[in-house]
Amino acid sequence: MKKADIAFHNAVLFNPITGSWEETGFAAADGIIIGTGRYRAEKEIDLTGARVIPGLIDSHVHIESSLLSPCEYSRLVSRHGTTTVIADPHEIANTCGTAGIDYMIAASDSLPVDIFFLFPSCVPATPLDESAEVLSRSRMEPYVSHPRVIGLGEMMDVPGILAGDPEVIKKLTLWDTRDGHAPGLTGMDLNAYLCAGIQSDHETTDLAEGREKLQKGMYLYIREGSSEKNLKTLVPLVTPFSVGRTSFCTDDRHADTLREDGHIDDCIRRAVAAGLEPELAIRMGTLSAAERFHLTDRGALLPGRRADFCIMDDCDTFAVKQVYKNGILIQDALFSQKPVSIPHYSFRNTVPSLQDLMIYGEGMARVIKLVPDQITTKAAICPLNSESIPDLSRDILKVVIASRYHEEKIGIGYVSGFSITHGAIASSISHDSHHVIAVGTSDHLIRDAMAEVIRHRGAMTAMIDGKVHTLPLPVAGLMASKPYPEVCGDLAGLSVILEEMGSIPNPFMYLSFLALTVIPEIRITPDGLFDVAKREYIPVFENKTGEPVSDI
Repeated sequence: MKKADIAFHNAVLFNPITGSWEETGFAAADGIIIGTGRYRAEKEIDLTGARVIPGLIDSHVHIESSLLSPCEYSRLVSRHGTTTVIADPHEIANTCGTAGIDYMIAASDSLPVDIFFLFPSCVPATPLDESAEVLSRSRMEPYVSHPRVIGLGEMMDVPGILAGDPEVIKKLTLWDTRDGHAPGLTGMDLNAYLCAGIQSDHETTDLAEGREKLQKGMYLYIREGSSEKNLKTLVPLVTPFSVGRTSFCTDDRHADTLREDGHIDDCIRRAVAAGLEPELAIRMGTLSAAERFHLTDRGALLPGRRADFCIMDDCDTFAVKQVYKNGILIQDALFSQKPVSIPHYSFRNTVPSLQDLMIYGEGMARVIKLVPDQITTKAAICPLNSESIPDLSRDILKVVIASRYHEEKIGIGYVSGFSITHGAIASSISHDSHHVIAVGTSDHLIRDAMAEVIRHRGAMTAMIDGKVHTLPLPVAGLMASKPYPEVCGDLAGLSVILEEMGSIPNPFMYLSFLALTVIPEIRITPDGLFDVAKREYIPVFENKTGEPVSDI
């Protein structure tokens, strides 16, 4: 019998296979659980009845969206019990190509959290979008054998799948694990999507849609991000029968949300508050995620599996007291960045002029309408005069997006839902191409905010009445290079100005999704307003008569 390095006595151990709690001890050697019961070891710890659960797993996340480097992201989420994440680096892949993916892999090696990657399947997001490099099947092939690249990332090109695009279909043959991205997809189109080999979805926002996807055999990642909040709606789908096909994901969470609310531990708390049995919620955050990705060495504290686990301080509120990775207590180390070179990235040099920001028209106009707590938008049509913008009575502002790759490309439209009464915000994060995007109450403020982002070659900035606060993002215009407490401090500084503006919560996250051309219904790009369903650019002002008028 192998001698234990460390043994824990008087634990209440959760088994996600049976959903039961057992009063027992357990031990580990060389980072592996060797068994439950009373073991003797070089180091023995009495847990005095504390509850212990396996380390938590995020099924789908973009680390870039945390605004943190992989090292700092790991340092922060490990405090909340996370020991494994499945990351899709398609944000930095769009801005830096394979050099960005190489950076993420190198920068995430040997951290307190195991970071596995799914290779980005759609760079650019659609053939109409821009990116630093087109990642064809041939560019993907060298990564198939990489031990930490375990599958194909979210397949956003639904039209390509349904049309049988040869290049898209070729990509699906590279890995057996294939993540999906299918907002609103149902019926025969969903059948065809699944027949192509797609296995999962994290874009489900509707109960009936989620039920159909589960019934047809998909893995459902229930998402709770900073602005995309689907958990409360979808939790009723989780039963003892379906729990093996459901897990949690955060997708996009800023550092301040991670620090204040938590990570997968927060998802578990919210699921339980929504009525889910705690044992099912914990299984979703552990074994269900591990089994989805064939990670048979984790997800449960069983002999032969990794000694990744959380000691709970208060299981009723799901408060994590200590986290062990490979049988070693994770200590909150001092800030340090791995010695990995930041990849080169393209970024525009020219600040748009006031003339560039002008749009003229009067009549029925299309307006992007934000949907609270969702990534989707609605296409509203209402009577509008360009000279009356901003129209604060109807919460309509101008939105501007300037290409990071082509100085001459600038798109202009209108948006409703930010509740900003004065001031402007701008950012270099606009999924998935990550152009410079801004919204505000005057052209002067919009231009000045964009100038601040361009001056830093990537940043998030807010300005009002002479006050300016900026979070520089020197890693590809997407991530900060600071310790996470400093990044959270900068986000708090932005929040002060945002509160003065009267803004909705998390406006930067909503702003970042306004350019995402694979999510319904209507988006803004440097080439103009984009209709997602029709896959075509459309004018802001509609000359046709008889169009319906929205409730804006």
